[in-house]
Formats: sequence, C-alpha cells, structure tokens
Amino acid sequence: MLDLYNSYFENARSAGRKSVSGVVINQVLNDLADTAVARTGYLILENQKDLDLMDPKDPKYDRLKLTPERIEDIAKEIRNVALLDTPLGQILSDKTMPNGLQISKVRVPLGVVGVIYEARPNVTFDVFSLCFKTGNVGILKGGSDAYHSNKAIISIIQRVLSDHELDINIATLLPAEREATDALLNAIGYVDVLIPRGSQQLIDHVRNNSKVPVIETGAGIVHTYFDEFGDLEKGANIICNAKTRRVSVCNALDCLIVHYSRLRDLPKLLKYLGEKEVALYADDTAFMILQGHYPDTYLNHAKPEHFGTEFLSMKLAVKVVESFEDALDHIAQYSSKHSEAIISEDIERIEAFLNQVDAAVVYVNASTAFTDGAQFGLGAEIGISTQKLHARGPMGLEELTSYKWVVRGNGQVRS
Repeated sequence: MLDLYNSYFENARSAGRKSVSGVVINQVLNDLADTAVARTGYLILENQKDLDLMDPKDPKYDRLKLTPERIEDIAKEIRNVALLDTPLGQILSDKTMPNGLQISKVRVPLGVVGVIYEARPNVTFDVFSLCFKTGNVGILKGGSDAYHSNKAIISIIQRVLSDHELDINIATLLPAEREATDALLNAIGYVDVLIPRGSQQLIDHVRNNSKVPVIETGAGIVHTYFDEFGDLEKGANIICNAKTRRVSVCNALDCLIVHYSRLRDLPKLLKYLGEKEVALYADDTAFMILQGHYPDTYLNHAKPEHFGTEFLSMKLAVKVVESFEDALDHIAQYSSKHSEAIISEDIERIEAFLNQVDAAVVYVNASTAFTDGAQFGLGAEIGISTQKLHARGPMGLEELTSYKWVVRGNGQVRS
C-alpha cells in the first residue's frame, strides 16, 4: 500500500518540475470555470450521493452541499483567479554588493502542496486554482464524507488539464481511506507543505503527527464585542449577519460580548436573531435581561463549555462584561485567533482593540463574515491561517509562494 501512495507522490513531484506559461494557466482556469458550470447536473448528482449518507442536521451538511448557485460562485472565483497577476517571478528585493555581485530575492512556488480537508468539495476547486496559478502541484486528501463529490470534481479538473496536453498529476486526489492521510503526513521528500482545513480535531491531528511542515488553518471561535460606545442599529445588523449569513463556516460568530452599560439595549441588539430562531446561551446577567424579550424556546442558560465553542449552527453564546479590559481578557482566553470584532464609535477604544487583540483578522464595525479570500481581493483562498509563521489570515496567491535568492556574478571569488 505504501508503494501505491509513493507513486502518487512521485508523479506529483515530477509534474511540478514542468513549467506552464501564464497564458496557458489562465486558459485552463477559464475553461475549468466553463466546464464546471456546464457539468452542474453531473456535479450535483454525485454530490447528492454524499448528502444521502449524511444527517441534514450535521453542521457539515451545509458545507458539503453543492447547488447551481454555489457552482456558479465557484466558477466566478476560478475566473477571478485567472484575472489576477501571478506573484511568480516578482522581485522582492534587488541590490548590487560592493564586490559586484547582483543579489535578488525572487518569488517561487512552494512546490508540492498537500491539503487535508473534510466535507468541503469547493476546496477541491479552490486548491487547484490557487496552486495551479502559482506553479504549485496540489495533492488533495478529502474526507470520506465528500468522496463522490471530490472524485467528480477532480475528474473534471484532470479532463481540462488533459485537453490542454498538461500532466494530470498537477492535481492529485488521494483515496478517502485514513491510510492515505497517514502516508501524506509522512511524505518527506515528496510534499513541501501540508495545509489542514476542517475541524479542530483534524487540525490538531495533522499538527501533532505530520513530519512534513504544516501551515495551520485553525477553527474559528469568533467573538464580537459590543462596546459601551457601540451604535445599536449597526450592531444589530452586524451581529445578525455574522451569525446567520452562513452558520457552517469558520468566520461565523460564536460569542457576543456586551458591555454591561448596554444591557437595556440587549433585546433590540438581538431582535433579528430572535426572528431567525437563533438559540442563545446567555450568562446569568444576559438571561435575566432577555427573559420575556426573546423567544423562550431559544433562550438558554449558558454553561462554561458554551464559551470557546465553535458552534457551526444557529447557536450563539452571550457574555456580559463590566469593562473593556474584561472583554479583552475573555477574547484572549477563548479566541482561536481567527477573526475578532468590535462595534464602537470611540476612536481610542477602537485603536486599543486593534492593537491588543491577537487574531489573524480584526474588525471594526463590520461583520466577521468578510474573512474570506475572495472578499479580501485574493480571488479565492486555500485556507485561513491562524498561525504567525509564513502566512496569516486568508491565504491567496502570494501565500502559496516562497522565495529564493538569485546571485549573478562575473567571476567573483571569496577571499
């Protein structure tokens, strides 16, 4: 079995040594976008095979589901990637030393990028598009939950590559079995970097067991702090959007923190959530204020475990704090360092929040739903990095590159 996986890795490494012109890359991406839309019926049919095996109440169900609208959005993102300038060959610095050596720092591909992900078939398209645009080869290890979906998508990608007489191993989908994950974690010499996308359990497993360098894309335990100087109507709209726009994604709001001076505004602040039947897990103070002003069916007493939980569903924790400093302390204790927001009209308070909150993305008076590569002008994303080495936040084209030093001389030798 190990020989089987090594053949995947060897073929991928070999494909990465073949350069493809920027013109051809963009042609392939645009053809892929057109083909994905044209094969919508096929993709939805295969996707339904996976959906039939999953409980619709499972938070992963929404992430797994493909619809004509979502396929159109995927195609749009692929076309956006084609329109972007490639970072490859970009000169980051250039200098001539006193001895005449010309030294340049130039962007290059990471190489072979392995991505381990769960029930997210859109990731298959995103990873290929971004890796291909940056001269990388992608080795994908999807979960068994999306087996039929990923297999259908990779067949379309490889068909388009073949139509352009390119090596189909530029995009490799590993078998869904767990053994494939173990092989990828140990693919030293074949894979340059691994990027896990999924639950905290998956991310922890990859980080703790991989012998290949890992870029950690963390789970999103997301907070929004409604400050004593917050605008009520702005806050109500922002909180509703951050929580309910799409509950199964990592930028969805998990915990609302409210300054005690705004307790009387809490029912109005959460009025849209009540209309959308969001279950609240409120601390004692918030519960007392909301009782009789929020649907009883959806109002619950918070337990300690509700704070620091990524719900991925129509659930929200509510915490009341006595001071701005208490809000910062709560975020520091429970944050996954993904996305954190403040709603305030006080400039000093805003600046303090931006400077003191340690997260990949920090927001002022805006929904955390914007933490997304496409929304940040990156075309698409390969993940949201919550670490500080190499990349942080939405990872687009530049984050899929490294650099090398290019030294040009004319016979210089070192004494």
